[in-house]
Amino acid sequence: MTYLWTPWRSTYMKAKKEQSRCIFCVAAAEPERDEENLVVFRGSSVFAILNRYPYTSGHLMIAPYEHIARLASATEETGAEMMRLTRRAEVILQRAYQPDGLNLGMNLGRAAGAGIEEHIHMHVLPRWSGDANFMTSVGNARLIPEALEETYAKLRDGFSARQSEA
Repeated sequence: MTYLWTPWRSTYMKAKKEQSRCIFCVAAAEPERDEENLVVFRGSSVFAILNRYPYTSGHLMIAPYEHIARLASATEETGAEMMRLTRRAEVILQRAYQPDGLNLGMNLGRAAGAGIEEHIHMHVLPRWSGDANFMTSVGNARLIPEALEETYAKLRDGFSARQSEA
């Protein structure tokens, strides 16, 4: 039997059990801690944040500041800004990582796979041919080749570039 050492998972599982506040609401309320909270961009009604436990390098989530569980509950303005930021993230991720494709998705409710079902968020993540390799399918583990700090710097710079470029 093969054992994979992933000590970061225990931190995640412990934090998830102890988490009394929504991670998106915490990040939204603390602009002075954007780097610590991994927020790479703030808009008028939505923001982009790195997934702390990504599927791939560059895995972003776009969430509204408002704590809502359903997309239908979002205002027209919030829904439109969410899609504009998703489109911008597509361009930035393409430039930063040159992936073979991108996944965009929102899981509404636990049955749909939502890890945080009480606060909607759009996943935007780069994908490469063959990135679902044997480690994922056999070892039930993912290999992330880039540190979160490097991803943060790369994507923060991408979002900081003039909006007309993205």
